[in-house]
Amino acid sequence: MTWNGVIGMLKVLHNARLEDGRLVNLNINDDRIETITELQKPSPVSENGMDLNGWLVIPSMAEPHAHLDKALTAENVPNPAGDLSGAIEAWISATARGEITYEDTIYRAVEAMRLLVSRGVTAVRTHVNVALGSRALEAVREARKLVEGLIDVQIVALTINPMTGSEGTDNRKALEVAIETGVDLVGGCPHLDPNPSVLIKDALDVAEDAGIGIDLHVDEMLDKSVLTLHDLAKQVMDRSFENSVTASHCVTLGMQSLKKQKEVSTDVAKANIAVLPLPQTNLFLQGREIPTATPRALTAIKSLRDAGVLVAAGGDNVQDPFNLVGRSDPLETASLLVLAAHEMPESAYEMVSVNARKAMGLEKADLSSGSLADFVAIDAPSLRGAIADAPMSRKVFKSGVLISSSLQSTQISPEGL
Repeated sequence: MTWNGVIGMLKVLHNARLEDGRLVNLNINDDRIETITELQKPSPVSENGMDLNGWLVIPSMAEPHAHLDKALTAENVPNPAGDLSGAIEAWISATARGEITYEDTIYRAVEAMRLLVSRGVTAVRTHVNVALGSRALEAVREARKLVEGLIDVQIVALTINPMTGSEGTDNRKALEVAIETGVDLVGGCPHLDPNPSVLIKDALDVAEDAGIGIDLHVDEMLDKSVLTLHDLAKQVMDRSFENSVTASHCVTLGMQSLKKQKEVSTDVAKANIAVLPLPQTNLFLQGREIPTATPRALTAIKSLRDAGVLVAAGGDNVQDPFNLVGRSDPLETASLLVLAAHEMPESAYEMVSVNARKAMGLEKADLSSGSLADFVAIDAPSLRGAIADAPMSRKVFKSGVLISSSLQSTQISPEGL
C-alpha cells in the first residue's frame, strides 16, 4: 500500500472531525485505524500525512441492494405507467428489442459503481436477472473485475417468475447455470410466484447445496393479505439454515396491525434475517392506485428493530424504469428515511453504513480503533447537515487508501444579487 511514497508505514489523517465534534488525527496502519488521537488545536501535517482541514469523517457507506444490470436506462426504457408492473413490462420489452446488450450492461454497471464510489460507497450488493440466454450475469461479473480495488461487489442471482411448477422449468435451469457461473447469493420474488412457499423452499435448497446465502425480494406490494416474510422466517428456522438470509422490501409488514407486526418481527429476529427497506423505489412504485392517504410503502422498521432484527437500507434501482431518479448516494436514502420513515439522522445514517455492511456480512468499518479504514471525509457541519445538503466535497478512503476525491464549488455573480 502506497501513500505519498511511503509503503507499509503508519500514515496520519490530520485534523479530522468526528460526529461528536472532536478534532482528531486518525493513525492508519496498513488497512486499519490503529489509533485515534484527540487534538486541542489543529495539528501540523507530517510528511506521510494528509490534512482533512476539519472535514467531518464518517463511516463509509454501503449499498446493500442495487440492480446494476438495469441502472441508468431511464431514457431508453421508459415506464409510462410508473408502477411495478409497468416497469417489469418495460424491461421485458426492451430486452426483447435488443436494447439491453452485453457491452452496454458492462458500461452502465461500471458507471453506476463509479458513481457509488464517488459518493462514499465502498461495497455494493447487486441483484442481476438470470434467464436462459441472458448474458447479464456475465456482464456484471466483468464489470466487477474492472472496478476491483475500488468497491467490493456481491452478486445475487435474481430469478424470474414463475419458478415453480412445469412453467418454471427454464427459470430453474437458469438459476442452476447462474450458480455454475458464479454468484454470491440466491435471489427471487416469492410473492410474485404462483407458489411462494415452494419458491422459498427451493431457494433455500439451492443455496444450501451451493454453500451460499439468500436475498429475496419479499412482499413488494401493498396487499396486506400477502405476508410471505413470515413463511420465510418459519422455513429458515425449521431447517436451521446456517447461511445468511436477507429479506428486501417487506412492504406488507408495514400494513399489518401492531400485534401482527410484533409477531412476525419476533420470528424474523429468531431466524436471524436481515431486513432492507428501500424507500426510493417503493415510494415511486407503490400506492399509485390509492389517491387518498397514500401509504408510504415502507416496512415496519420500529417493530423489527424492537424485536432485535438487523435493519439496514438501500437505494434499490437508480434511473431506470423502476425508479426514474436517484443519485447513487446513500445520503439520499438516509434523507428519505428521515422524511418518510421518521428516523432520526443518526439512525438513518447507521442503516446505510454500519448496518448495511453488517447485513452484507462484511467486516466492521465504524471509525473505531482496530476497524477497517473505510470511511468518508465530507465538508459538512454535522451528520444531520451531511444528510440534509449531501455536499459533493468528499474524500473516500477504502482500506486506508484515498480512492475518490471530489470538490464542490459555487460562484454567484455579483450582478445577480
